[in-house]
Parts: sequence; structure tokens; C-alpha cells
Amino acid sequence: MDLGIRGRTAVVCASSRGLGRACALELARAGCRVVVNGRDPTVLAETAAAIRNETGAEVIAVAGDVGDVGVQHALIEAVPQVDILVTNNGGPPLRDFRELDRAAMSAGVAANMIAPIELVQRVIDGMVARQFGRIVNVTSASVKMPLAGLDLSSGARAGLTGFLAGVARSVAHANVTINFLLPGAFDTRRFQSSVETAAGKKGITPEQIRAEREAAIPARRIGDPAEFGAACAFLCSAHAGYITGQSLLIDGGAFPGVL
Repeated sequence: MDLGIRGRTAVVCASSRGLGRACALELARAGCRVVVNGRDPTVLAETAAAIRNETGAEVIAVAGDVGDVGVQHALIEAVPQVDILVTNNGGPPLRDFRELDRAAMSAGVAANMIAPIELVQRVIDGMVARQFGRIVNVTSASVKMPLAGLDLSSGARAGLTGFLAGVARSVAHANVTINFLLPGAFDTRRFQSSVETAAGKKGITPEQIRAEREAAIPARRIGDPAEFGAACAFLCSAHAGYITGQSLLIDGGAFPGVL
């Protein structure tokens, strides 16, 4: 399918690895100029080169933490205009909520709620003026199915969802959409790290932990990041203009609810 966004410009945060990289790659395949971002300049440069070589797209790398206002400014100023924004950031580490002090809670909310809102503030008026804009926020399945130990991540991302829900309705008339992608278990470096940690605690092999997790998912497998990237690209497409304010859960059926 031609997504109808060839020639558009996309900024994809935290895209040097994992799900963010998958989103950037699919947008480049769709013909977008893509700004990629990550904290490790070496990894980021490798990712930019790989996407550029695979797709022939223009790929611009901006290193740094998207929670930093200066990095946000550099991301937006790297291109003449932003047609597509994909917000993404790593979540706080697994921790019992009793261990979270004010500083830790403030940092979690800043990274996973405030920073995405700040980026949306920077691009939304231009999108409205041009009568086209696609904003996709990568949150987490824990927004719908909270997990103990991920309370800070769940709370901050749920706050982002609630905050931007009203904003989405206020700009829909201008062909500007704001949606949310909620990933479950995907085969990323972070997932593999969690598997290895769990294996160490239980005294079993990582392969056994992975098998246990796969068995708990109705699809009986871990997600492929390419699937996530394709879903993101569709929400950014010209065909998705009537979808806004929605949270799309991509978890192989792990969430047992109806809504």
C-alpha cells in the first residue's frame, strides 16, 4: 500500500534501537525524510547509515536525550518543517513504588509525559497551518494493564494519554491526528535484558524464561519490531486521517479485556 506520505518529514525520537528504529525504518520506506535520535552517537550514526542505505531516504541524526530542551530544539530545527512526530523514550527501571522518592518520580514524569508534550507544543501549530500532521506517541501496554514495579512508567504514560486526548480533538478539524501505540512484549534489547535478569533471579536459563513468556501470550510468540513499525507508519499515513485520540494495543492478545 502506498501510504501517501512520500516527501513528508518525520521526527522519530529514541530511534537508534528497538521499536523507535523500526518506526523510523518504515517511515523511510514510505518515502519520508526522517530525523532519527538516540543517546549514543556511535549507535545512532550506524542506524542512520543503515536506514539510509536500505531505503535511499534522507536520514538526519540528532544525538541526545529527548528530555533535554536543547535536544528537542535541535530535533525540530534539523528540518524546515515537521509533518510527522513519533514520541518515544525509555521508561523508568522496574522498582517497587515504595522506593520511589520525589526526585525519581519527577524524572519519570518528565521523561515519559512532559517531554512528549513539549515536543507536541513545538510542532502542532505548523501542522494545523499546513492542514496535515500525524503525531504518534509510543507508550506501553501497562497503560491498559498496569504491572507492579512499573507504576511510575504506567502513571506517566497514562498521564500523557489523558493530556493529549483533549488536544487530539482540538486539532482534528485540521487533518492533524494524535494517537498512541501501546507495545506489549517485543523482541528488543530491553526485552532480552529483562529475560536475562529474570533467569538469573530464578536460576533457570533465558530460553526457559522466554518460553514461559511466549506461553502466556495468546499469539504464542514475542512480537517482531517490524510489525510495530508498520503499525506506526500506517497511523502516520494519509489514510489514517479519521483515526485520532486512540490507543492501539499491540500485544498478541495478552490484555484480557474487551476495551
